[in-house]
Amino acid sequence: MRRNLAQDVTSREAWAWAMYDFANSGYTTVVITAIFNAFFVTVVAENAPWATFAWTASLAVSYALIMVTAPLLGAYADAYAAKKRLLLATTVGCVAFTAALALVGPGSLWLAVVLIVFSNFFFGSGENIIAAFLPELARGRALGKVSGWGWSLGYAGGLVSLGACLGYVTWAQARGQTAADFVPVTMLITAALFAVASLPTFLFLKERALPQPHLQGLNAVQEAYARLGQTMRHARHYRDLRRFLICTVFYYAGIQAVITLAAIYAQQVMHFTMQQTLFLILVVNVTAVVGAFTFGYVQDRIGHVQTIALTLVGWMIMVLLAWAAQGPGLFWVAANLAGICMGASQSAGRALVGLLSPATRRAEFFGLWGLAVKLSSILGPVTYGLVSWISLGDHRLAILITGSYFLVGLLILIGVNVRRGRRAALRGNA
Repeated sequence: MRRNLAQDVTSREAWAWAMYDFANSGYTTVVITAIFNAFFVTVVAENAPWATFAWTASLAVSYALIMVTAPLLGAYADAYAAKKRLLLATTVGCVAFTAALALVGPGSLWLAVVLIVFSNFFFGSGENIIAAFLPELARGRALGKVSGWGWSLGYAGGLVSLGACLGYVTWAQARGQTAADFVPVTMLITAALFAVASLPTFLFLKERALPQPHLQGLNAVQEAYARLGQTMRHARHYRDLRRFLICTVFYYAGIQAVITLAAIYAQQVMHFTMQQTLFLILVVNVTAVVGAFTFGYVQDRIGHVQTIALTLVGWMIMVLLAWAAQGPGLFWVAANLAGICMGASQSAGRALVGLLSPATRRAEFFGLWGLAVKLSSILGPVTYGLVSWISLGDHRLAILITGSYFLVGLLILIGVNVRRGRRAALRGNA
């Protein structure tokens, strides 16, 4: 492990960094993927025809807020060496608003919308910031491995949170409780686990970046906007990074649709119960751990672009299997293929951004990566929500159309030249 890390980085610090993926994955697994999304559609919105679209639109608002702020936060973090302070603020925000989701019940639509917008905003902002630490911790040739450690540990964290919630749901249902009774408690469980599991990150992860020279006569916000403008101008010199960010918008659109709507599809199309859905996603998280960890090594051996291309083919096969599934057997195969591809494609994407970014502007370029991911988080789920609404609930058609984003992403990916992009990043460090 130690030989994959930068010279002054300890194994404990790398573990502490990866523990943040462990901590925050409970939020996306329980709130976005497994429990609260289906609860929102069936209980809060009372299965209205527009319920799925309302869920995706709420997330779209939060992602739009992240799109506006992510590059600015990245510019501010670089200028003031403030990644760790910003990470703490976003963590507190996500934990607090996740816990507040326990107040949501039948009919409280607008409260649910407000709380999901802000909890997801803080989650997504923190996700961008923790990613910007990666190039400081890993050696250049080991970015894939170290990123894979984080993603695999993250899925393990999702397993812990989901397992704890599944245990509680099973106990509650055995006592005759309904979703309106036990789902609020799962929000408290998720928030508490996030808070506790993130402590190693703040205790042991170091802020290595030094403050950048400040722009004279500007306050912090003005300077952040000015640096954002510089970043956009500098991005013209990194054409392979720019192309990959465009590619990210499309293939992540498909991934985000799957993450956001997995439980809804399982319950609405396959008629899974909540316990069956939770168990399915629990198993999928295991395959995601395997995918993230295994492909972390594969991408360093065969290349980041080739690894992402391989996973995009896998995603397209998964969509076709889910669309064709009439019973649980084929759907289980599709779901576990999604788990393998999810861990691999997300890990490889984060590592490639680190490889193609100049060291002096890592937080800013990871901010742009976050911008691309959040744009995709609007594009994919909203496409699915609109298709399901317009087609009067045809979720099979919705997943098929949303899956076309993987094909578009693959076609764009073909033009990314890693060697050329890496040379441009190294010139930017000079």
